[in-house]
Amino acid sequence: MTQLEVRTRRVHWAWWVAGVSFIALLGAAGFRAAPGVLIDPLHQEFGWSRGTISLAVSVNLVLYGVISPFAAALMERFGMRKVVASALVLVAAGSGLTVVMTASWQLILFWGIFVGVGTGSMALAFVATVTSRWFVKHRGLVSGVLTAAGATGQLVFLPIVANMATDIGWRPASLVIAGVALLVVPVVLIFLRDHPSQVGTTALGADAPEPPPPPNKGAARRALQVLGTSMRSGTFWLLAGGFAICGASTNGLIGTHFVPAAHDHGVPMTTAAGLLALVGIFDVAGTILSGWLTDRIDPRWLLGAYYALRGGSLLLLPGLFAPTVEPPMWAFIIFYGLDWVATVPPTVALCRDRFGMSGPIVFGWVFASHQLGAAFAATAAGATRDHLGSYDMAWYGAGLLCMVAAVFSLAIKRNKPAEVI
Repeated sequence: MTQLEVRTRRVHWAWWVAGVSFIALLGAAGFRAAPGVLIDPLHQEFGWSRGTISLAVSVNLVLYGVISPFAAALMERFGMRKVVASALVLVAAGSGLTVVMTASWQLILFWGIFVGVGTGSMALAFVATVTSRWFVKHRGLVSGVLTAAGATGQLVFLPIVANMATDIGWRPASLVIAGVALLVVPVVLIFLRDHPSQVGTTALGADAPEPPPPPNKGAARRALQVLGTSMRSGTFWLLAGGFAICGASTNGLIGTHFVPAAHDHGVPMTTAAGLLALVGIFDVAGTILSGWLTDRIDPRWLLGAYYALRGGSLLLLPGLFAPTVEPPMWAFIIFYGLDWVATVPPTVALCRDRFGMSGPIVFGWVFASHQLGAAFAATAAGATRDHLGSYDMAWYGAGLLCMVAAVFSLAIKRNKPAEVI
């Protein structure tokens, strides 16, 4: 018996898998967010418009969501280890090749497509796959911790990349991202396992071993087949509709427009950006707490409460803006951070409970609706500001939509499995 096997016998393999998954997700979040701090350096060097550079970021965001169900299907066919390792290599290639680019289309290819597909393959559908295969006990808590890796990755990497881009240039920053992605590959290959049966164990907390899912012959066909079948379930539409509103009220609205909206009311841009960063800090605690609660409370009730409380806070937000940051605004920032992606663990749990082993792919499609909702809200809120001169109607509209999402969540039937084949 090797020393590695001795060590892993002392700790359940599920924890090794969760640890490596956390590292991969941590890096993926930082890699995906890094282009935002490199926009100005690229504009200054190449003279490309910010619209052209932002197009690459937009392609990245869309692929990050849309690729998720296909990545989950690829994990069924080739295994998580091969897919995640390949995704890291793709991220490294996309980031590293930017140092030799000379045309804007190359930026879209490298940043938009390569990095978008790579990070999307390590997005929340990966979380759903890991927790579905490896955990019965603590499944919700692990979902929360792995989801929180996204916020943590941005908090860890963005200041580093921003400082490097300022002090020594954007090329070294891009090469650091590529190098870190490559360094994670051997860790993934050594410790990540596709299914408990591969190492002669069961999922943590399982009463009996569960057979691995049969390999599918076509990942794209499998992902589309699951979509077609799940679309016949009302549960799918309630989850997708609610998660689209989740994306609209977080990434699309607050993430995109909070800073300019605060600036409209006299708040300095740096102060507003600092408030948004605080949302990310509290997001970590909120998501882990939500995972813990998901193990103990009906996920439908949790989602209903999260969306209703979020909606109420958005309805109050227009009255909280002021030239100085007062205690009510601090309260909003703390609450919104705690609630930001608290919706993920219960949504993952409902996909697993209602759609069985196809749950990770179903969640991939639900997550795609999240990104589409975010894209729609980002555009709609900007148009609202252009035509009405303020963001007030955007906040009110999002608040009411969150109330609708709460109703959607509570309308999901209890204990009505809709197994997708």
